[in-house]
Amino acid sequence: MIGAEELSLMKPSAYLINAARGGIIDENALCRVLTRKGIGGAALDVMDNEPPAKDHPLFLLDNAIFTPHLGAVTSEASKRAEWGAAEEVVRVLEGKPPKNPVIQI
Repeated sequence: MIGAEELSLMKPSAYLINAARGGIIDENALCRVLTRKGIGGAALDVMDNEPPAKDHPLFLLDNAIFTPHLGAVTSEASKRAEWGAAEEVVRVLEGKPPKNPVIQI
């Protein structure tokens, strides 16, 4: 986890970017370091609780930007998903079992 200690080791010009997982950054510590301008800023694609509360304190800061958990949505990822779905349809039409069956919804 990236907490107050780790954030204190960052240069004032550093930017923290998280497109990995929510919960790996102590958001309270991040809010404190951003408020006092201890680092240059933060860009977050994920947060601890999603969707985050509209009044989340990080949203009030001018040195933090956010994306709505879209980091994995790339044109390459979309193409792979489309091809994978098409290949599954072809497999089933050929009488073969699907590679990724849905067992339960």
